[in-house]
Amino acid sequence: MQDAKLDLTQEWDKVFPQSDLVDHQKVTFHNRYGITLAADLYKPKAAEDKLAAIAVSGPFGAVKEQSSGLYAQTMAERGFIAIAFDPSFTGESGGEPRRMASPDINTEDFCAAVDYLSCREDVDAGRIGIIGICGWGGMAINAAALDPRIKATVASTMYDMTRIAREGYYGAADNKAARDEQRAAWAAQRTADYASGTYVRAGGVVDPLPDDAPQFVKDYYAYYKTPRGYHERSGNSNDGWNVTGTISFVNQPILSMAGEIDNPVLIVHGEKAHSRYFGEGAFELLRGENKELMIIPGANHCDLYDGGDGDYIPFDKLQSFFEQNLV
Repeated sequence: MQDAKLDLTQEWDKVFPQSDLVDHQKVTFHNRYGITLAADLYKPKAAEDKLAAIAVSGPFGAVKEQSSGLYAQTMAERGFIAIAFDPSFTGESGGEPRRMASPDINTEDFCAAVDYLSCREDVDAGRIGIIGICGWGGMAINAAALDPRIKATVASTMYDMTRIAREGYYGAADNKAARDEQRAAWAAQRTADYASGTYVRAGGVVDPLPDDAPQFVKDYYAYYKTPRGYHERSGNSNDGWNVTGTISFVNQPILSMAGEIDNPVLIVHGEKAHSRYFGEGAFELLRGENKELMIIPGANHCDLYDGGDGDYIPFDKLQSFFEQNLV
């Protein structure tokens, strides 16, 4: 059984301007768990033939009105049908309780987007690709390892959320004692949540910003907490995930089958991104001559969300990558 019909906002409420080169509409589709997902569909104006299509999601804790929508609209300007969707339990999509994440369900969300696009009359079902941003870059690679209908995959400024859950940043907590401490904290929180009948939120990007915050936290703040990227439905812009929302990431490595992806994969990362090692680590797992790592000079992690103060998102490269591989 699918979720009840979603109540979708119809007015333009994105953090980026609407393009006059594409048509936009709200759509919904469901995954195999019966969760109804909300998406923005972008289509080149006056398009008549069946087109190649791209599904986009991320960053982790964001909504489709932010970075993924910008990517989708821009790819539609360049000739593709593109959807930006809210993952299960977030944004305008269904799923209860809210603000939960799952390596399995969120990978399924990408595959469900492919289900939906494959059944549209204006989409060439043999020419579908995906773009995952930040934490959804890892989900995109996992989906590509599972679903051969995904003919080409881009992971932009990616995080491996399961790796960071196991190891912390740069492997600083990669030991059993640290993981045991985290497991105990989660277990205590589960008991407290069950007793209270609510789920305590972990908090989004820290606000106010401490003077001694690491540079990457300042970068997150500059996107999620300012008019540049703030959105009322974004967890990162507000009160974040549930404290227990990401428990399952610690023992479900999502890149374990990345070496068996036959179709092309492009990993894009910023030279100065704190998360760059996730992209490079994922690239090392990939096999075949159709895999590529592109490092953007001078870019930090969030510069690939919206271009930052420059033109950091390599849309020309994304266009040529999909044109060459969605054939």
